[in-house]
Amino acid sequence: MSDTLSSDKTASALRTSARVSAELLLVLVAAAVALWLLGRMWSVIWPLIVALFLTTLTWPLAAFLRRHGWRPALAASAVTLLFLVAATGVVALIAVPVASQSGELGDGVVKGVQQLREWAAGPPLNIGDAQIAGAFDAAVERVQNSVGSAVSTVVTGVSTVFSGLVTAILALFLMFFFLKDGPRFLPWLARQLPGRLATDVPVVAARGWETLGSFVRSQAFVGLLDAVFIGLGLWIVGVPLVLPLAVLTFVSAFVPIVGALFAGLVAVLIALVSNGLTDALIVLAIIIVVQQLEGNVFQPMIQSRGLGLHAAVILLAVTLGASLAGVVGSLLAVPAAALIAVVWNYLREQLVEPSPGTETDHSTTGAPS
Repeated sequence: MSDTLSSDKTASALRTSARVSAELLLVLVAAAVALWLLGRMWSVIWPLIVALFLTTLTWPLAAFLRRHGWRPALAASAVTLLFLVAATGVVALIAVPVASQSGELGDGVVKGVQQLREWAAGPPLNIGDAQIAGAFDAAVERVQNSVGSAVSTVVTGVSTVFSGLVTAILALFLMFFFLKDGPRFLPWLARQLPGRLATDVPVVAARGWETLGSFVRSQAFVGLLDAVFIGLGLWIVGVPLVLPLAVLTFVSAFVPIVGALFAGLVAVLIALVSNGLTDALIVLAIIIVVQQLEGNVFQPMIQSRGLGLHAAVILLAVTLGASLAGVVGSLLAVPAAALIAVVWNYLREQLVEPSPGTETDHSTTGAPS
């Protein structure tokens, strides 16, 4: 009798395991199909994501104008134009000083190359001019032999720039419409959905909006910390173009990993050609210290408070996103993890304390108004 009961329990457990495995397999297949569709529609989804980021950054000003009697279209137009002016000002703060000191920087680059050549000619390398000239000729020949690949690289770069320009323009138009008609979205969405979805989905969307806004604001604050500390260090060392480099550091903070590397490389290069090797090494040390503090202390702490995620979760999300999709994955990893947490917390609330009155109250919180 006990053997029969044991065999029945084993068979029941196997059937349960098979059913759970089949359900997990269906979920994985559905996720793979969703990711495939996402990749196919990326040219439309990416401008939409950028527009949402820009909207969360500029919405507080638009909401302030609307509360003071501005019509939605006028407030959206004013904020969009102000954003364009601010973006143009950022470009000017970077480009104008660099252009005005381009001659000095060019002379510094020439001197730096000459110093490097003299250093290579001395001990312990003892590389003579003939060897340097031979290496230069070999490099020129190699470049000439790879003209085709160079042309294809240039064409790819031009297409990338054009694609980025189209993305920026489309995102700007979408930002305007989000600022203008954003508060109408949740009521419209509630009317389109049947049954309980008409309550649940708008609540989750409103909380997701709050979470996305927290992410953008925390990222801007982290970029500001980077710009202030690195700019202060450059000013103490005496590196030229401190303000453009600080602005570049702030802007590049919105592009994880690559942005910080690019801004740091530019700062070290300018310090090298203008102040010499010693100051360049000091600038490199300053940038490494600030970036380590930002990546391992400031950013996880600030984002964990604003997004309701533990600092370790944020670090793991950025690592996973970077390994799966590179720079874009690292940029979207933290908000994606926060949005998943929003959905999970809402589902847990409904399973523990399903309260229609609570759902109705939450449906109005966090929504742009």
